Amino acid sequence: MSVHDARLTWHRTLSATLGAGVAAVIAGLGMMWGQPAVVIVAMPIALLSLRAFTRPVTDAALTLTVDTGPQKAEATDTGTHASRVESTIGVESDAELVQLSIAQSGRRPHQILVRGDGGVVRTRARLLHSGPDTMHAIVARAVTDGGQRVTSASAEVSEPWNASPPTRRLGVLPLSPHLRGMHGAHEGRRPGQGGDFRDIHPFAPGDELRRVDWRATARLARRPGDMFVRRSNTLSDASIVIIIDTADDLGRVVASWGKGLPERSGVTSLDFAREAARSVATAAIENGDRVALHELVMGGRSVRSGGGTRHLARLVSTISAIGVHGEDTSFRRTPPVPPGSVIYVMSTFFEGAAAQIALTWRASGHRVVAVDTLPQRDDARLTPEQRAGMRTVLAERDDVFHDLRHTGVDVVVWDVETNVLQAQFAQLGRM
Repeated sequence: MSVHDARLTWHRTLSATLGAGVAAVIAGLGMMWGQPAVVIVAMPIALLSLRAFTRPVTDAALTLTVDTGPQKAEATDTGTHASRVESTIGVESDAELVQLSIAQSGRRPHQILVRGDGGVVRTRARLLHSGPDTMHAIVARAVTDGGQRVTSASAEVSEPWNASPPTRRLGVLPLSPHLRGMHGAHEGRRPGQGGDFRDIHPFAPGDELRRVDWRATARLARRPGDMFVRRSNTLSDASIVIIIDTADDLGRVVASWGKGLPERSGVTSLDFAREAARSVATAAIENGDRVALHELVMGGRSVRSGGGTRHLARLVSTISAIGVHGEDTSFRRTPPVPPGSVIYVMSTFFEGAAAQIALTWRASGHRVVAVDTLPQRDDARLTPEQRAGMRTVLAERDDVFHDLRHTGVDVVVWDVETNVLQAQFAQLGRM
C-alpha cells in the first residue's frame, strides 16, 4: 500500500463567468417581460456563480491511497504471458469531487469522477508480459461548486510493478563433470558419505569406527590391529550460473521488432528469458544446488550464489525486475563464475556479446548451455524487402549456433512444448 499527499491550487473555470452572464440575461428578460418566475429561475445560477467568485482562495488537500493486490496468472490463447492485478484507489479530499485520469500499462487513460470524501476506485490491470511495467499512472484534480472551480492537475503518481514470470517444470538438469560441493543430491567423485560404494581402504586416523567393515577386515587383515573401512563417494551440490542477455526484446510478430509495441508483439524473447531463468533456478534449488544470477550489461543486476527457498524468492524478485537495455557490448568484465559450474546463457544469440561470452566460458572448461529464447516467428505482415532482411539475420544467427555447437556448447530451444523441453534437458543430463 502506498499513500500520496498533494496540495493543489484552486482557480475559476470559464463556466463561472458564463454562469453569471446567463443569470444576468435570464433575469433581464424576466424583468423585460414582467415575469417574476423567470427572474426566480436565474437566482440559483447567479448565487452559484457568486459563490465561485467570493469564496476564499485556498489550497485543496488531496490524498491518494493505492493498494495493489497479488499477481494472478490468466489463461490466454494469444501466445502472451498474461496476468492480472487488481488494485484499490482511495481518495480523501476537502473538495466535493475529484477527477482521476488513470492509465494502465501505458494504455489510453480513463477519466473517472469520484466523491472527495472517501471515494474508491477499483481497477483490474491486465499485464501481457512479465518484467517491469507501470501498473498505474494517476493524475488527479479537485472539482467543486458544480465544476466552476477546479484545481491544477497533481503530479503523476506512478505505481511500478515487476510482473513475475511463469515457471515450467524441467526435471533433470545437466551437471558439470567436476562437482566441487560437499553437500547435495548428486553423486560426487571424492570420498565421503552418502553416495555409492567407492572402495575398501585401510583404517586411517580420522575414519569413524562405525564404518569399519568387519568382514573385509577378517578377510584382508595380515597382522593384529589391522582394520579396513568401507568408503563411499560424497554427495555433492552443483553450482548453477544464469546469464540473461538484455540487449533486445523481440516479439513473436516480426513486424513489431524495434517498434516497442507490447500489445501487438506477442510473447517476447525477454518473456522467455525470464521464464527460463526462473524455471532453471527453481529446478536447481529443488535439487539442493546453488544458483547465481547475472544480467549481461554493465552495472546490471547480480545475485550471489546461494540455495534455499529464501534465495529462490530473491532470485525471482531480481528476474522479475530485469528489462531490456538495448546494449549488448557495454559490459567490461566477465561475470564471476565458480569453478565447476554449469552456465546457462539465455539470449536470442543475434550477433553480440552473449555468443562471445559463451565461447569464452566453454574454452575455460565450463559446461555451457545456450538457451535460445527467440519466439517462433510470425512474418505474415512483412514486405518482400523485410523478408529478405529477416532471412539474412537468421542465417547469421544459424552460423552463431553452428560455432557454439562446434565448440561443445549445448543448445536448448525454449519455445517448444513442455514435454519436448524436458526431453532436451534429459538428453543433456545423460551426456
